[in-house]
Amino acid sequence: MSDLFKLSRRSFLVMPLALAACKDGWNVLELAGQTMGTSYSIVAVDHSNKVEKAELQTAVNQRLARVTAQMSNWEASSEISRFNASRSTEPFAVSPEFARVMQAADAVHAGSDGRFDVTVGPLIDAWGFGAKGAAHRPDEATLAAAMEASGQSRMIEVQDRALRKLDPRAEIYVSAIGKGFGVDEVARAVRDFGISDFMVEIGGDLYTAGLNPEGKPWQIGIEQPLAHDRGVSRVIGLSDLGMATSGDYRNYFEEDGQRFSHIIDATTGRPVTHRTASVTILTEDAMLADAWATALLALGSERGLEIAQERDLAVLFLDRAGNGADMTFKARASARFETLTA
Repeated sequence: MSDLFKLSRRSFLVMPLALAACKDGWNVLELAGQTMGTSYSIVAVDHSNKVEKAELQTAVNQRLARVTAQMSNWEASSEISRFNASRSTEPFAVSPEFARVMQAADAVHAGSDGRFDVTVGPLIDAWGFGAKGAAHRPDEATLAAAMEASGQSRMIEVQDRALRKLDPRAEIYVSAIGKGFGVDEVARAVRDFGISDFMVEIGGDLYTAGLNPEGKPWQIGIEQPLAHDRGVSRVIGLSDLGMATSGDYRNYFEEDGQRFSHIIDATTGRPVTHRTASVTILTEDAMLADAWATALLALGSERGLEIAQERDLAVLFLDRAGNGADMTFKARASARFETLTA
């Protein structure tokens, strides 16, 4: 199974800002780099003009290194790698941060009719969407074996400060929630410097605080869900919110005239077949936005919108209408999304 941190789903555009290095006694700090197999970017408004960029960069690096040491499947010594390598069914002690991520994963799993599932690695590999394979349709025996090795509520138990395997084969991959958690951790590092106006983004998941350097909510463009066109479907202004967009329009294959997306329905073991092309969600932090975007895309807009309304989630679905050159997209938003972006 691949470290799915590497599957970046950047489906948004930060609208251009007239950034000034220093204005009226304050400074705009911009940081960028690589982490979790993708890139990150930070824009922070230092009104004190006393924050050293190098010191902020060091703090960011330390937070990201800690998240990697806890949740990267590429690091053999990480908590998640050691848990996966173990075949014990005894409780496995984890850090408070990893426990918090897994507790959130459990809650989203339960709230999404099981569509959010951190044990779907065998299914992703079976369909060839992992790092080592080429995308293809598996035979029924391979699919059945992958289903037998998956299933979050059946394979693992999340405790207060520990995880326990209910099946020794269980392995977990937190890419669909871990990047969001990384965003939140970096946001905490930025806040520790007394900065209240900033944006943090990792691989398409982001958190915005306060106002941008122009004194306005952070302007974020949601992409049109087309594989070869980065056109903007909608621009929204965000302050003090996490945001994530999941889409199925860049990672897929076609076989015998049928399209197979990398978005796997954990309850069937097969790629989703509904018409929803992308889901954007706004929540109080990036971790939950990350997880719910994945869950709701797996569900599709029909059931997804029902859950969004029940849970007062701010969600925008973009559904395909038409085919080929006549393809258009129908937007379906929850009441909460319309309220937050009005």
